[in-house]
Amino acid sequence: MVMSLRDRILAVYAGETPDVVPCMLDLSHWFYHNRKKPWDLSLAYEEPEYELIDYHKRAGIGFYVPNLAAFLTIEYEGDVSAEVVRESRSGRVEIAWRYVTPLGRIERRRVWNEDTYSWAISEWGVRTEQDARILAYAMSRRRFVPHWDRYEAWADYVGDCGLVYLPIGYSAVGHLLHYWMGVEGFTYAAADWPSTMREVVRGVNENNLQCIDAVAKSPAEVILMGDNFSSDVQPPHFFDEWSRAYYSEAIARLHRAGKYAAMHVDGRLKGALAMVKSAGADCADAVTPVPMGDLSPEECRLEAGTDLILSGGVSPDLWLPNAGVEEFKTAVLRWLDLKKYGPRLIASAGDQVPPGAVEDRISLFRDLVEEWGRFE
Repeated sequence: MVMSLRDRILAVYAGETPDVVPCMLDLSHWFYHNRKKPWDLSLAYEEPEYELIDYHKRAGIGFYVPNLAAFLTIEYEGDVSAEVVRESRSGRVEIAWRYVTPLGRIERRRVWNEDTYSWAISEWGVRTEQDARILAYAMSRRRFVPHWDRYEAWADYVGDCGLVYLPIGYSAVGHLLHYWMGVEGFTYAAADWPSTMREVVRGVNENNLQCIDAVAKSPAEVILMGDNFSSDVQPPHFFDEWSRAYYSEAIARLHRAGKYAAMHVDGRLKGALAMVKSAGADCADAVTPVPMGDLSPEECRLEAGTDLILSGGVSPDLWLPNAGVEEFKTAVLRWLDLKKYGPRLIASAGDQVPPGAVEDRISLFRDLVEEWGRFE
């Protein structure tokens, strides 16, 4: 009996052997760039992305990442004001995220870059010790309001064409590194204001655990979390000091509720795969091996062991026209060869199929997985 895409993914999480390695892709950036549609971080989708899901269904590719979906909304205690504003400044489209608190006001900004089809950081929001205190004050006063009817609408529309993960965003350190301070800013702050930064991280992560408790009651099977891990940004010793306690506790709570936890690892892998495994994660998502990554597929499995699900496999550069078709095929088959170590494997892209990817490679990927990803 042929299993559905959804059943294949669930079988891998349950430790069972599907008929074929599950095949799923995050096509969101590629799809919207290809169709010249806006990618607007100031918006959130309350309804399913019907056109994107329909494309997955026509292509026979599993859907899993509901980017910009609003399954949880955030409210703040009365003395915190938060807003997201899209505006034009100096002839450029920017988005500003602002907090106003009794301790003061901060804002961060991102600017649209058409060439990369992304929102680059144009202004960090935390530059002083007082800014860090303002951020902690605001974020520790978040309240997470679930909208599981919206999740169920996505899951119903996707149906057997995949499994809708529930993304919950960054830890405190992830917010600081990627949104509010940057790697350099956080590094200096941790050295210059160590007690303040520990208070900030502790306060935000304690609030994050309220989000974990909320999604533990959701209808979702898989919770997608992580800080866009890369072992050159968060090496294991850094993770142990700043983030391990939060992730270990969060994953333990999800497991007690019968949920699976996937951690997004889309950068350097050496050290990071063992790191997320030791935190208790079920899956390392968005795994990018060579040529853009630093480990081969075989080295990924060696570091991860046989119990951690490896989801990923095809480096972003191999989807682009300057990469040869045979090189693309070789990468897919090399990833699928990991099935000899057991069923804890998902065939996907290393993070996302990038803007500018050759569309024919999507169907080629599907066909290669269907032919060569079969378990005997």
